[in-house]
Amino acid sequence: MADTHVVSALKNKRGELAGTIDALQDQLRQAFIDMDHIDASLRMFVPDIELEEIKPKPLPPRHRAFKGQVTRAILAMLRKEGPMDARAITLRLMAERELNLNDAGLQKAMHKRIGAALRNLRERTLVVSEAGKSGLLRWSVVV
Repeated sequence: MADTHVVSALKNKRGELAGTIDALQDQLRQAFIDMDHIDASLRMFVPDIELEEIKPKPLPPRHRAFKGQVTRAILAMLRKEGPMDARAITLRLMAERELNLNDAGLQKAMHKRIGAALRNLRERTLVVSEAGKSGLLRWSVVV
């Protein structure tokens, strides 16, 4: 029996996930090796160290951006798309970074971050704002 497009798509997705799992297992194995090396180095300097007392540091949240990344993305978006309001910029940026658009808390945090970046850009005279028809400020790049 010939595969339908659904079955072949599911097979492709399964293969993709299996590859991701393999890569993550390799990363995990390497992290354990690296940690063993660090533990051995620590024991050279402090032989009676209690390694279990060293607390693991949490990873930064996935939505965390590198310094300047949001600003660069905003400027690129405004240059390409023209004037936009902060809400549209927020939704577009979240979609580009593959963040959950249905997460209201994350959307609010991103909106605040983008608003702060826009105000900073306005202070640096890189963007200007003007009142839009809907009452929201529309932002555009200074030419």
